[in-house]
This record gives sequence, structure tokens and C-alpha cells, in this order.
Amino acid sequence: MKRDGTVPWPPEAVKRYVAEGYWRGRPLGDYVWDWAERSGDRVAIVDGDVRLTYRELAEHVDALGENLVGLGLRDGDNVLVQLPNCWEFVVFFLACQRIGVAPVLALLAHREHELGHLAELADVAAIVVPDRCGDFDHQALAATLAARRDAQVIVLGAEVHSGHASLRSLSRRQGDAEERRIRMMRYAPHSGDVALFLLSGGTTGVPKIIARTHDDYEYNARRSAEVCEFDEDTVYLVTLPMAHNFPLGSPGLLGALMHGGRVVMAPSPRPEVTFELIERERVTTSPLVPAVAQRWVEAAATTTADLSSLRTVQIGGSVLPEGFAATLAGALKCQVQQVYGMAEGLLNYTRLDDPPHVVETTQGRPISDADEYRIVDENGRPAGPGKPGELLTRGPYTPRGYFRAPEHNQLAFTPDGWYRTGDVVVVHPSGNFVVQARIKDLVNRGGEKVSAPEVEELAMELPQVRQAAVVPVPDRALGERVCLCVVLHKGHRLDLADVQREFHARGVAKYKIPERLEVVRELPLTPIGKVDKKMLLQVVTSDPRQLVAGA
Repeated sequence: MKRDGTVPWPPEAVKRYVAEGYWRGRPLGDYVWDWAERSGDRVAIVDGDVRLTYRELAEHVDALGENLVGLGLRDGDNVLVQLPNCWEFVVFFLACQRIGVAPVLALLAHREHELGHLAELADVAAIVVPDRCGDFDHQALAATLAARRDAQVIVLGAEVHSGHASLRSLSRRQGDAEERRIRMMRYAPHSGDVALFLLSGGTTGVPKIIARTHDDYEYNARRSAEVCEFDEDTVYLVTLPMAHNFPLGSPGLLGALMHGGRVVMAPSPRPEVTFELIERERVTTSPLVPAVAQRWVEAAATTTADLSSLRTVQIGGSVLPEGFAATLAGALKCQVQQVYGMAEGLLNYTRLDDPPHVVETTQGRPISDADEYRIVDENGRPAGPGKPGELLTRGPYTPRGYFRAPEHNQLAFTPDGWYRTGDVVVVHPSGNFVVQARIKDLVNRGGEKVSAPEVEELAMELPQVRQAAVVPVPDRALGERVCLCVVLHKGHRLDLADVQREFHARGVAKYKIPERLEVVRELPLTPIGKVDKKMLLQVVTSDPRQLVAGA
């Protein structure tokens, strides 16, 4: 059943992607039993003491799918899902794929402002949450949101309030699995229907949602896993919130399951948690964001854990500081794979056989022969060979618009379906992209545009600096000035004069040199691990003492 508000794929694109084999014409949920028949007794998922084989996973998925239908959920319904990294998340996600229900994948950090918006925008029929996480009562908030729209509440945890359904009870395997499998066949959705909703990665305003179909998202995960050389020996450690595109399907846990690998859940990306799991489960691959990777590098110097099984660390979310890829590879004694992509579609990876200098200095190239891209100047004209410009893209896993956002779609997409990424890139001689800046991640200093990532990379070259972020602070004369916020290595000091002297010594243009320095305890992060520059700017311009080291 089509969801009102989705932007359809053009018929000519559908015909091409099917004819050329990119789209296979099967819903995602269909593959669960394919996996079970191929890898039945192999362990598919590890979550603490829980170890599910592929057959057990398929049986849980069918049991939950049938029970969700029993609750009244139907093909075409949407459900809001806010769960931690756990085996129940995977079972619920795949059960939705079996019956045509589309999960809206929210993050644990979201609260009423974001969740209320998502519930209304997607017109959800159910809300799925943990009972509590930390000191926050997710179940109480879900009940409030559900009451506004007569939606059901499904709860993961021991404390399930009256009138709510227990996710674990709904997932319990009972009765004959083969008979249930046959019954479940009647619910198979169409492969062109919406399979899931991802959230946009922007940091301003409430999240926009991206409708991904069974066809395009299956290809998204499958092709990513092929590029990353996943196989049955892959042991994939989920360190980032699995509601995000990177650990879900790029290649993510779906890519690992497609190839008979093992998925290991990490309750936290902290090295004191993940290093033990790497040793115990012989983890081979894990996705990280740069801030987490920095902690892993520091911890690797003193750990006693055996990390020798680790073959590849994938880095995404933001561009690595120059030289850090080599540092990371050396510290963990593994390959680093840069990942540049977006929930809106286009995915780029450095390849495992790329030479070190390419891996260290580029953000990869598109995964598909059918990926199209343009690099344009501020007037929308081709930027020219070797010139930076905004990246525009379309392809077999890049939808043609956000869900129920017609006004924004007019800005984010061209009339002929090209997605405006908002990223300034240049093509490296290797054919890979080098991401230079976000179009909006600039400081406009008297008409001179200063790239924040460029200044941040320069700051990271200072021996005292562990992390750096640049924000534009208002200025009456120039409009904006460059404010550099840094986290220092333990025992180091730094003042603005030091920064300006070092930048000048490197021959940096004067207008790029920071005119304000804030030494902070930590940089605020968004739920997916990126530096939250909106919050950082608010704090710096209101009361910087809130972040000052030692305050």
C-alpha cells in the first residue's frame, strides 16, 4: 500500500533499475528465511548473553510479525520506533518488513519535541519504546504521544504498564514455526512500497524523514556489503545507534546478515565496553565516527584486550582530520575505510585495495555503476575538472524527495530529480571524492568565506589540540568572525596568541586565522556523533563559561 506523501520514483528509472538487476523485486522481509535456510545453525546475533541463530531469528521475526497483525497493524501502517541497540530491535525491524509496516527510526536521545513531530508527520499507528533508559521514562512519554492520536504503545522491558503491549511477549516463539511461516506469506508487501523511514542528518529544526523502499534499501545494503567484502566470516560490531543508516544498512547489520556473518551488539561505543567484545567475539569490522575513533586510539595504547581479529574500521559521519586515518590504522593495526554517505541515498567508500595515500586523503567513490553525480558552482553550472563545487546526485537508492515535505523538496531537489547534498567536493585523481566543506558550514567574514573544516584541520595539527570545531560568532563590523573551540590533551595549555602565531607560520590567509579561542571540556555532539555546532554556538555566544575547561 502506498503512503500518501511519498515521492514516486520515475517510471523510466524503475524500469531501468529492474531491467539492469539493481532492484530484485522482493520485499526485505522475504530474505529472512533465505538466510535461515543457508546459515540456519550459525549465530546471527549476539546481544550480551543472548545468542540467536539464523533459524531462531527467522522464527522470532515471524512470531512477532503475526502478533503485530493480531494487534491490528496492517500493510501501509507506520510505527515510531525508539529502541536501544538490542536483538529485539532487529527482530522488530525485520517483522515490519514481513508485514508491510514501515518503522520510523528515531534516536534514543529524541524527546517530545522531535517524537511528537515524527508521530504526527508519519501518522503512526504504534509507538515502540524501552520502558526506561537511564533516568528517562520513555514509556510515559510514549503514552502521552499515543493518547493524542489513539496509537498503541509497545514496550521493551520488565515494566509494561496496563494497556501497553510487551515487545518480548509478542516476539516469543510458540506453535509450529513452519505453519506460521506459511501463514505469514499472505502478508508480503510489494517491493516498491516504503520499507522504512530514516531521519535526515541535519542539525537544524525538527528532523525530516526519508522514505526508503524495499527495492532501494535492499540494494543499498547488498551493494555496500559487496564493496566492503563482507562474507560469512564477517563479525560486525554495532557501536553506533542502529537507527542510523550507517550501522543499519551501509553495509551495517543488514549487510552482515545478508552474507551469513555475525552481528554483535555493543551497548556503548566506549573502548572499555567494545574492546572486550572485540576480543570475546573476534570482531572483524566496526563503524565509528571520528570522535569515537579518537577515544579508541587513546585507549589502544594501554589496553590489554586482544584486538588482533579487527580487520577494518569504517569511519563516517564527518571528515577525518588530515593524518588521522594513518594514526587510527597504526593504533588498531587494521585497515581504515572512509565512508561518506547520507540517509538520502548516495554512498561512497574507499576500497579495501586503495593505496594508503588515497584512503588517508579521500572519502571514497560511489558504490554503484548507476550512481550519477554532478559537481556544480553556486549558479548551478558545472564546476569544471578539478574544481570544487556542490555535489548533486541521483541513483538506484537515492529517493527523489523527503516524505510529506513538498516545499523543502523544491529546495533540496532539482526538477529532474537530482538531490542537492549541500556538500562541497572535488574529485581526486583516483576518482574518489574529497569533501571540503558543507555549504552552510562556513564563516562569512566580511564577504570572505572561511571553510570551518579547513580551519579545524589546521587546528588539529597543533600538538596541544585533541578536538576542534569552528563556529561563526556575530560581529557588527564584519558580520561574522572565526571562533575556534578546542579540547586539549591532558596537561596542555593554549591561548589565542599561540594559535594565531602557528597559523601565520603555516602561511594561512589572515582572514582564516581564528580571532577568538574557547578552550572547552568537551564538544557537544548530536545523537549520531557529529559535533552539534548549533548548540556550541549558542553556548559560546551566551555563556562560554559553561564549556570552559575547569569551570
